Amino acid sequence: MSGLLNIVVITAAVAWVFIRQFSARRVMSEGKKWWLIPVVLTVLALRQPGLLDPGHHAASAVLLGGEILIGLACGVGWAWTIRIWTDADGAVWSKGGWAAAGVWLCGMVLRLGLMGIAAVLGVHQGGAATMLSVAAMLLTRAGVTTWRGRALQQTYRVPVAG
Repeated sequence: MSGLLNIVVITAAVAWVFIRQFSARRVMSEGKKWWLIPVVLTVLALRQPGLLDPGHHAASAVLLGGEILIGLACGVGWAWTIRIWTDADGAVWSKGGWAAAGVWLCGMVLRLGLMGIAAVLGVHQGGAATMLSVAAMLLTRAGVTTWRGRALQQTYRVPVAG
């Protein structure tokens, strides 16, 4: 995939998910494939040549690992800043707010910092590394949100001992 197409795919996925976070959404719909976008991004990233800089294997692997760790941390932070509740029917809902947007902003700043470190070291990082980081973030966010929703759902309509 070309660099421009990478940018379009990453921007579209991030914008789509980011905008949707500000509206109330059911957490666990039947047949919902919350893992689909992260898997597609991962497959697209792994199919691209040059995931690691051939002239700097160790440094690019460390930077890639750092980028994925940032994605995982941002996914967890994002999932824990989302408001989750149940409605009268017991359905679990979620909605992100400005704290979640702050997690996104922090993640972008950290990624830009890694890009700066890579530039200083002379390590080439392509869009595939960013795709993997975004995939890690989206997968972690969806997984933790689903986990939180299931925990909330399990306590719904449990009689109080008394």
